[in-house]
Amino acid sequence: MYLPKDVKNIINRLKDAGYDAYAVGGCVRDTLMGRIPADWDITTDALPNEVKGVFDKTVDTGLKHGTVTVIMDGVGYEVTTYRVDGDYSDARHPDEVTFTRSLKEDLKRRDFTINAMAYNDEEGLVDLYGGRRDMERGLIRAVGDPSQRFTEDALRMMRAIRFSAQLGFEIEESTAASIDPIAGNLAKISAERIRTELEKTIVSDHPEKIREFYNHGLSRHFLPEFDVMMETDQKNPHHCYTVGEHTIKALTEIENDRILRLSILFHDIGKPECITMDEDGINHFKNHQMVGADMTRRILRRLKYDNDTIRRVTDMVLWHDARPGDSIKSVRRLMSKSTESCYPGIFSIMRADIMAQSMFRRKEKLAALEKYKENYHRILEERQCVSVRDLAVDGKDLIKQGISSGPRIGEILGELLEIVVEDPEKNTKDILMDYVNQILSGDD
Repeated sequence: MYLPKDVKNIINRLKDAGYDAYAVGGCVRDTLMGRIPADWDITTDALPNEVKGVFDKTVDTGLKHGTVTVIMDGVGYEVTTYRVDGDYSDARHPDEVTFTRSLKEDLKRRDFTINAMAYNDEEGLVDLYGGRRDMERGLIRAVGDPSQRFTEDALRMMRAIRFSAQLGFEIEESTAASIDPIAGNLAKISAERIRTELEKTIVSDHPEKIREFYNHGLSRHFLPEFDVMMETDQKNPHHCYTVGEHTIKALTEIENDRILRLSILFHDIGKPECITMDEDGINHFKNHQMVGADMTRRILRRLKYDNDTIRRVTDMVLWHDARPGDSIKSVRRLMSKSTESCYPGIFSIMRADIMAQSMFRRKEKLAALEKYKENYHRILEERQCVSVRDLAVDGKDLIKQGISSGPRIGEILGELLEIVVEDPEKNTKDILMDYVNQILSGDD
């Protein structure tokens, strides 16, 4: 198995100093699978202060838990002492950590067998719990008693599903069965940690695994709105799935982009709130995009997302169902109302939405989407004005005309934009200033 030069150097220097040391965990798993590890972790029987004594440059990352970061060529590598974890009263962190000289004891406390393998060049692979066999069989299996592993750290329940999504593995039967009875423990986990596991799942190669959060009773503790979606039928010729299953199908139809996957996850979240049924027994979801945008904003805040992500995803949800028609003028109008960050991603959202619907009028919908994209690109190529920023006049021009700075400036620029959106040829300074004079005379 290949070890990077710096990792090999750290291991060898610890061994030369009389200690054991191995690469451990996900980096071993990924390397054996032919994947490039995101980072390399090293485990050793050396105590933290002993590790610091071996290397010139270290950072005290988490001495209480036995972790020292060793700096090699400007890159940090976490080196952690073998340890035994105490009780987990908060279902997330051990109340106390005891250092040990036993690699077996250290590997025994880890979550899944595929993450409990260690390696160094001298001894080769140390696989005490069948991680390589499970990896070859495509299984996520807890180390030891799965109920104990999940009780120790409730986030491991989400991690099991996340690894399943990232690796395309199935969760071993007894491991999966141990999730449901204690799913409620997830309520003890911070929003930030839940957000990370949710996002890693939906941006994986198998985003459809998000269904398992629902199946195992986990999502009700961090995204109960998704449970409602899974249980909301869409009795409508345009649909053949529940709202939730439509969303899952759409996730598999869109490229692996963080903002797009989040947007498609939430695009129909407002439907259960807006459902009505007509006299023919057909469901309708009027204004679901507006309701959904408000819900999305609240949920993303609850999950502690940053403001930029909240804004971009919420805008996508708000505009995902817009249908501007065939005319280029209608597309200009829509672009002037929506936000620039929606484009061109909104086209991927709309296509995934269509592909996750029934076959009813699918060709017609896809053709309309292509016309929308064609008009959008023509507007860009011809540099047609769709925002105040593109106008041939700006606030300074209006101030020179004697208009006091303030809200009235924005109002007038908005009126000019409406004129130009209707007729792009009017976007010249002379023509627009004539309109400004007309507006001012009307103010008088």
